[in-house]
Amino acid sequence: MTIVALPEHQYIKTPEALQVFCDAISTRQHIIIDTEFLRERTYWPQLCLIQIKCEEHLACVDAIAIKDLNPLLSVMDNPAITKVFHAASQDLEIFYYLFKRLPTPLFDTQIAAPLLGYNDQIGYGNLVKEILKLELDKSQTRADWTQRPLSDKQLSYALDDVIYLEQLYKLMSSQLQDLNRLEWLAPEFAQQSDPKKYQQNAGDRWLRVKQIQRYKGGTLAIIQALAKWREIKAREKDLPRNWIIKDDAICTLAQQKPANEDELSHIRTLERKTQDRYGKEILQIVSDAKDTAPIPLPESKKKKKLSAASQAQVQLLNAWAHHKAHELNIATSILAPQKLLEQSVTESPKDALAGWRAPLLLEDFTALLNGNATLQAADSGLTLKQKS
Repeated sequence: MTIVALPEHQYIKTPEALQVFCDAISTRQHIIIDTEFLRERTYWPQLCLIQIKCEEHLACVDAIAIKDLNPLLSVMDNPAITKVFHAASQDLEIFYYLFKRLPTPLFDTQIAAPLLGYNDQIGYGNLVKEILKLELDKSQTRADWTQRPLSDKQLSYALDDVIYLEQLYKLMSSQLQDLNRLEWLAPEFAQQSDPKKYQQNAGDRWLRVKQIQRYKGGTLAIIQALAKWREIKAREKDLPRNWIIKDDAICTLAQQKPANEDELSHIRTLERKTQDRYGKEILQIVSDAKDTAPIPLPESKKKKKLSAASQAQVQLLNAWAHHKAHELNIATSILAPQKLLEQSVTESPKDALAGWRAPLLLEDFTALLNGNATLQAADSGLTLKQKS
């Protein structure tokens, strides 16, 4: 039997204990946050555990046992406290769903990592390994976080996600401050904290149906109607959308347009249980939508073949991007991906560059493309010389 040594922490499962803990951290400059949740069997994520680290304070908050999390929300709402996450999107989605607001200001170590030379979208375990030289135990990745009591292995796994994240945050924020790069991240973090990112319109779900551009007319209208119905139904029943009806069945229904239960029963991609539960609703939706005008498809942005002149301009920008990436210790593929280089040429650098890349490349790319600057070879690699 493996003995798991748990760090000293609080396991909080009452509102009173949560209030005491939140009072203790309410004047700190940062808090480290991670969550454990399940959504394999539900539409909405089920928040199970919130791990919090702040200097000497370390706690697991049982979000199943505690229904009133308002003391923690007061901390989350405090603009004087930086909330630190790694790959925050899923955590923020949960907070927005449950509380209709997002914790700000935030710091996301995954977003910050490329500015220190680490891979884009780097995972937490890999970042801990690269910076702290530690190998994290990931044996509980697929654990059932709804069960109680949680095992020591589960708690140890959960706490690791904030213990080492605090170390990463301190090291990375200090390095970014020394490099004068912290302010580059402000637009990225603001985008991460925008409520619009987490607002899901049921009527837009059809846009995610695979190869939706293939469909037109009544067929497309049926797909749009069924996708919206499925999204609403999944939310009402709190079930995964594919448990209601799968995409391939929606597309087959739209193409075959069944008019009665007998025709419906011949659609092989439609599961029997789906037909039994929702057959009449599906037939009504197909009947109502088949003769209606669909919502127009978004314009397809097909990649245009670049002319020889444009290819030369892309190569010019790429040469300077390589030089800047080496100078900044940022991978070229992260600083200036090929798609970004091509968009800078076919549209404009202003359209292509956003967030932290803009202050690094916008002025130089614009000058090079406008003919106001040239590249020259130098001992250091390249220099950009402005034309007088």
